[in-house]
Amino acid sequence: MVKFDSRTWVSRGISVFHYLKSKCNAFWKWYKHLFHQASWYKKGLVSLTTFIALFLIYLIMVDVNFLWLFGKSPSLSSIHNPEQPIASELYSSDGKLIGKFFRENRTPVKYEEISPVLIKTLINTEDERFYQHFGIDFQGVFAAIKDMMRGEARGASTITQQLVKNMFKVRSQYSTGLLGKLPGLKLLVMKSKEWITAVKIECFYSKEEILTMYLNTVDFGSNAYGIKTAASTYFHTTPQNITYEQAATLVGLLKATTTYNPRLNPKNSLKRRNVVLENLLQHKILSRAEFDSLKQIPIQLNYNIESNYNGEALYFREAVANDLQKWCKENDKDIYTDGLKIYTTVDSRMQKYAEAAVDKQMRIVQRNFDNHWGKQNPWRDRNHQEIPNFIENLAKSTVSYKQLEQKFPNQPDSIQYYLNLPHRLKVFDYNLGSRDTTISTMDSIRYMERFMHTGFVAIEPQTGYVKAWVGDVNFNSWKYDKVISKRQPGSTFKLFVYAAGMEAGMSPCDERIDQSVVWDVIEDGKPAQWIPHNANGGATGDTMSLKCAFAQSVNTIAVQVAKEVGIPAIVRTAHAMGVKTPLEETPAISLELLTSHCSN
Repeated sequence: MVKFDSRTWVSRGISVFHYLKSKCNAFWKWYKHLFHQASWYKKGLVSLTTFIALFLIYLIMVDVNFLWLFGKSPSLSSIHNPEQPIASELYSSDGKLIGKFFRENRTPVKYEEISPVLIKTLINTEDERFYQHFGIDFQGVFAAIKDMMRGEARGASTITQQLVKNMFKVRSQYSTGLLGKLPGLKLLVMKSKEWITAVKIECFYSKEEILTMYLNTVDFGSNAYGIKTAASTYFHTTPQNITYEQAATLVGLLKATTTYNPRLNPKNSLKRRNVVLENLLQHKILSRAEFDSLKQIPIQLNYNIESNYNGEALYFREAVANDLQKWCKENDKDIYTDGLKIYTTVDSRMQKYAEAAVDKQMRIVQRNFDNHWGKQNPWRDRNHQEIPNFIENLAKSTVSYKQLEQKFPNQPDSIQYYLNLPHRLKVFDYNLGSRDTTISTMDSIRYMERFMHTGFVAIEPQTGYVKAWVGDVNFNSWKYDKVISKRQPGSTFKLFVYAAGMEAGMSPCDERIDQSVVWDVIEDGKPAQWIPHNANGGATGDTMSLKCAFAQSVNTIAVQVAKEVGIPAIVRTAHAMGVKTPLEETPAISLELLTSHCSN
């Protein structure tokens, strides 16, 4: 085993230090002699060479984070494989884009998909020497310093440097080390990192690739990231079909996305657009006649800001997102940032018809419901008595109540006062979609509780594919999806009753008499009789086939079938067909009049 001799290593270290010190002293003496003996122009050349050498040494020290003084910089790996949030897209079975999932709404495009109009406008506005420099425009830097000395501040960042700021977030995601804590040095360190990374990008990517990355990365405001989303958001066009006046508006917007936003500040945006157009005139991209003509055109927006809730099949999209959570976790993917392409079985045409059918039928159902109850409150128990404190108990689960409870602890009167205080609020309306009104929180709960709800799903029998999915009457008002929620199935449970009958040997053509059936049961530990009736309250006494009884949802015949096959057989059939909820083996299951809820 080799022994570690600390004295020997210390001695060697001291020797190396003295050797380097002697070499540095010798170099310094030679440098001073060279400088003092040289003529004035050689002194200038030596000074310039020295400055450049020291500056390069400084940049190398920044890049390697020498002695942890400067903080980390973007690595070669991150430059080779830059990461940026990209929206995931959801497609229907007929190839239509039905929605997106995103945190930053960005969809990349290729260089060939970008109009030369936009490229020329960008370069001549943001970086006119883009094709001549290698990431740093020293002419622009010196001009900026000169203007700053005159008190006229201006930027000198190239498109490549702006790409570094946008893509790698050098000024926010990377520290500036120990020196960055000193006043005045933080900006210098950040700027140095931008220069270094810009030069690296110029080494690894072509000018066309840099332009494409920049236009796919930059923020245009209004939650529009990248040129494709921006062109669609502001003008409902594509980067390939953009015009000069539209390109000038978007490029002008980059200087300040709020100040020059054409929707928020149209006058500022128009002035800035015309400045960009005038710049194109000076660079002979536009003729005088073209400039004069374009300058007179007002900004014509076709504004449509996109959110996660734009598009079609909103309930279905939420179900897909929830269903993909486990897969994303297992595969280290993020549905909101990784630009996934998600292909589904939903048919956009069937989905459109389904939503229209739900809207049409639920209007009828709601009208009948309102006519039946009139001004009476519909929240009643089985004895038709209004449930006391029903609305008050619902109010306690709202965000408004919880906020007031925190603000006024142990002050129920204050809470009730503000809950009953009218204020501006949007509520659902069949004719308007949403209606802006003045109403109290309590009255809004009473209003919304009077609406009927539904769930609609169309499944292809041969494959089990979902072709249409509607979770309720209005997604913006009720995001709780009734398709996948646990609900009392009611007469839809008769499917399992008749399926159990077919399994036991019955035929759809078998006949039964529509008559009341008495079933002896145990209720609250005591013998009792259960006598179910049809929806109209009686029985016709007619003979009808099981097929006809099932089609007309005749309760009395469903109960007869259940009594013949036995309740345990119905429960087994329901579970075999996908019902996962525990079911009570009681006669009422034949009509699903239980308090339990079913799911599959």
